[in-house]
Order: sequence, then C-alpha cells, then structure tokens
Amino acid sequence: MIPEHKIQEVLERVDLVGLVSRYVELKKAGREFKGRCPFHQEKTPSFYVVPEKHFYFCHGCRASGDAVSFVQRYLGKTFIDAVRDLAREVGVDLEAAQDPGARERQQLKEVTDQAAEHFRALLWEEEGRRARAYLASRGISDETARAFGLGWAPAAWTSLADRLTKVGMMEWGLNAGLVSKRQKGEGYFDFFRSRLIIPIRAPEGRPIAFGGRLVDAEDGPKYLNSRESRLYNKSETLFGMDQARDEIRRRKAAVLVEGYFDCIALHQEGVKHTVALCSTALTPGHLKVLGRAEARELFLLLDGDQAGLNAVERLAGPLLAAGAAAKVALLPQGDDPDTFIRREGSAGLERLLTEARPLTNHVFLTLLPQGRDASFEEKMAALERLKPVSAQLPVGLVRSAFFSALSAWCGLPAAELEASLRSKAPPPVNPVPKPGQQGRPGQPPARGVAAQGGPAPRPAPVKPPDALETLYVAAVLREPRLLVRDTFRVCDELAHPGLRLVLAHATSGHGAEDALFEAHDTVKRAVEAASRQLAEQQGSALEHYFLQVCRAIVLRRINQQLDYIKRTTSQTAGAHDLSDDTRRLLAQRIELLALKKRVEEEIRPPPPGTKAPMQPV
Repeated sequence: MIPEHKIQEVLERVDLVGLVSRYVELKKAGREFKGRCPFHQEKTPSFYVVPEKHFYFCHGCRASGDAVSFVQRYLGKTFIDAVRDLAREVGVDLEAAQDPGARERQQLKEVTDQAAEHFRALLWEEEGRRARAYLASRGISDETARAFGLGWAPAAWTSLADRLTKVGMMEWGLNAGLVSKRQKGEGYFDFFRSRLIIPIRAPEGRPIAFGGRLVDAEDGPKYLNSRESRLYNKSETLFGMDQARDEIRRRKAAVLVEGYFDCIALHQEGVKHTVALCSTALTPGHLKVLGRAEARELFLLLDGDQAGLNAVERLAGPLLAAGAAAKVALLPQGDDPDTFIRREGSAGLERLLTEARPLTNHVFLTLLPQGRDASFEEKMAALERLKPVSAQLPVGLVRSAFFSALSAWCGLPAAELEASLRSKAPPPVNPVPKPGQQGRPGQPPARGVAAQGGPAPRPAPVKPPDALETLYVAAVLREPRLLVRDTFRVCDELAHPGLRLVLAHATSGHGAEDALFEAHDTVKRAVEAASRQLAEQQGSALEHYFLQVCRAIVLRRINQQLDYIKRTTSQTAGAHDLSDDTRRLLAQRIELLALKKRVEEEIRPPPPGTKAPMQPV
C-alpha cells in the first residue's frame, strides 16, 4: 500500500495547471484558470483549475477532483498507476516511503493463500479420508469444515514443498515457516505433515497462519502452530473472529474458549459469538480486537477441571487490569466446551452463560470459598495465589476497587491487603481498550524501541474519512456493480486517500476483504461501521440508497461552492463596483444553482422500508 502522506505529498508537488495544460488550453481568470472541459463537448468554457487548492471542477458535467483523478479520468489509468506516474514526475520516492517489511508481508500473504488452498483441496480428495473420518468422530459436519476452511497435510514429506517450488514461492514458504531446509543434502520438507489443518484467519477472513492437529500418527506433538511473522501476531489474533464478528456485534458479547475445536463445535451448534485464544495468554491486543467488534461483555468458558480453573486465574489479571466486564461460565467437572455442547446443545450452553458469575466473584470464591470465616492460613494461601493477578493491576481506580472488593470478601483492611501485594504493582498506563471501547485513532501502542534506545516514533495520525464518502465505498465493496451507476463520478473525487486506496484495490480484482486487510485501522473501522449501517439494504433498495449517497455528496459540494461565492461577493458595494472576478463568480453561481436544481430533480422518494442517507452539510 502507498502511504497516505506520500499521496498527499504528490498532490501538493504537482503543478496542476501545468498538468492540465498538456491536454486543455487554459486562460487565466483571476486566481483561477479557465478552459473548455476535456470530459464533455462544450462551446462556452466552464472548466476551472484552482491551483491554490489543487483541484479542478466543471460546472457543465460536474467533473471535479485533484491531479490524480484528472490523470485517471483523462488517461484512463488506475488510481495506483496514476499516483505512481505523478510521483515519478515530481520526484517523490514511493518505494522508499513504504514500510521496509511491506514486500515481505505481501509475499507472506500470497504464500499463505497458496498453502491454505493446497490444504483445503487435499481434505476433500481421496488422501484426505482419514482427516474427514476424524472430523466425523468429533461431530464436525462437512458444511462446518468448509466454512472454517479446514484442510489436510498428508504424511508425504514434500507435498506442499513441491507445490511451492512449482509456483516459485519456495523462498516465501521458508520465511513463513511452512517448509524447512533439509539438514543433510539438498531440498526442502513440509512443516505440517499428517495433520488436520485449521487456518487461522484475520477478522477480514484472510488466512494468516495455521494450526495442525496430528491425525493417525504418533510422531510429534498433538498440536503444531505456525510461528509468528509480519502477517501473524498471536497476541493480537483470536481464532474464529472472522466467523464470530457479526454475531458479537449483534449480541454485544463474546464467548472465549481455549481450543480450536471448542470454538468450531460451538459455532456449529449456533453459538456463533465464540472465539478462541491462539496462545495461552490473554493480551491487551486481544481485548482491542474484541473492542473493535463492540463486545461489551466477555464470557470465559473453560474446561471444567483444575487446568480450567487455573486458566481463569491466568486470564484474570489482564481482564481486571483493563476493567473488562467479564464473567465465568462453569462447566461440569471433566467437561470441555466441545463435549458439553455436543451433549447439551445450544440451549444448555445458553443456560450456562445465563448463570455465569462475575470474574472477581469467581476468583474470590475459588481461592477463598469461606470468605471472612476462612482461617488465617487459608487467607494467607489465597493472597499468595492472588499476587500474579494483583501485580498486573495499574495504580489507580481499578487497583483500588479490586482491593476494596477483596477486603469486603476476606474481612481484612484494604490498605493492608494492598501493602502486602504492592511489590510489583505497575505504574499508571494509558488505559487498554476494553471490550466495547475503542482506542484513539492513529495512536497505537508503541511496538518497539528505536535504535538509539528511545521509544519508537509513532506513525502520523490518519484523519477519519468523511461519513458520506465512507458509505459510498462500503456500498461498492458490498456490491461492485454499483460503480457503473455512479453517473456523478464520485469515485474520481473521493477526498480521503485511504478510501481511494481501498476502492482502487477492491475494484482491481483483489476483492473487498483483501482491500480492507491492508487498510489503516482508522479507515477500516469507518468502512466497517458504514457496512453495518447498510446491512438492512438489499438489491434495489441498496442501489437506491447508493444513488442517494452519490447525489448527497454532489449536492454538498455544490453548496460548498455556493457558500464560497456568497462569502467572496458579499463585500461588493453595488453593481458599478463589480470586478471581472466578481462577475465571473456571480455567473458561476447561476450555473451552480441550475446544476443543483437538476441534481435535486433526479432524486426520487425512496421505496418503502428504506432509510434516507445522511443529509448534506
């Protein structure tokens, strides 16, 4: 992806008058330049270039935009190609501006896609019958297996390696950890062998890593997972989020389990707001992912044995530190979510969730069942087990509230409790976004340390895109055919570079999910929110809504131009004082009012049951 600030630098450096003059004869008109529009036939010039603001507009055909959109429109180039051509002209090095790891990231994406397709195809061929039998033994249907993109890695040592060699991706496969070099002799061998493959996907649905469950073999651990990479960070990834995201938003809650198959089984039984950890630790990154999906409540559904109880203690620290609204759903002794849901069904699980206890109540009750009546020795043992939890609580309200609750439970003074457990209390930090709470746009936590030893510089904040333009892009992502209905050519005039990049990628064969996968978080969140706003629109209703959005954007631009003319001409004393510039602006006003009337006449009342788009401002 081209950095947005570099696109802006290109637009600022380009001599727009010089660029347009190559194809249009322009004459100076005050602070602007005027000529006959190159996009429609006209005898009277109505096409203006405004160098101060780096844009052009035509009162006749409504065309407007910047240097990039002019090149797109006049020369028929794509957005990406137009930016690159102009960057070469004005000396902006786009390659140097990109993240040094961008190329590696793209290679990892392509080789992971290749591997996912390879594994998926093998599962449904003859050699995948053992894996299909294993799935059947666990009650996983073919439909569910296909929905989660499950696959099969055969026992052969070079099944995937041979495919990657054939398509020229062996080096990429090595970087992704999908294949390894032989220690003796030449050649490569597969990392996953004799394993049922579970793709780990980004929230947008694209595979970024794999988990492998050993089937009919005894050589190696039961589960094997991809190593971390520029594409996959397990501390920021939740398995099943791509399938669960919509249901989490609907319920404003998420169910957290620890195993891939626990998650898959719950989804199959209709508990579709379930996700699973890809590691043993719950991190602020995981809570941020849940927060983006608008989860306001988190249910911990862990195994009903000692290991499950220990897991609750392990997860309690980061949850309490974030102030998350978490509850614990207790499974019967010996059960795991997979076996419970198969026996009791979704109704049984919903009852379990209804009876879930708040996290602090569960922790206190588990560690000190008798509360105030517990013996001195029992209280000291419980406090010792609480040390890892309290050590994660930052100094402040959350920590104070925790010790107040603990004091009420065990009957010991809060100040004394905090003093006894204070040794590793972390300092106050910026609050971690909890489920249902967003972080501030453009301010992600620092990921490393600069070479000089100081904190790594934060990237420049990305301005949130305009709401109307975001609705436009979200509609096209959902239904690409709508682009041909854009008679106003809004696509060439989107103001936000991030939106233009998303649209360019989505309409160049990459698909909506791939386009959003690369987008900045600020743009991605805006487009996802707009997509939810469009959720109820289908078929002709969606098309009508899209046209209303297009017209609203055009009307807003016309109104902005009219306001500018009004402000500029408001100081005119009388008709005899009119300058050439003022006369020209007043003539433009007449043209704009006529255009506004034509646009408004095209707007028809929406069909019954549709919502009107946001009104122009």
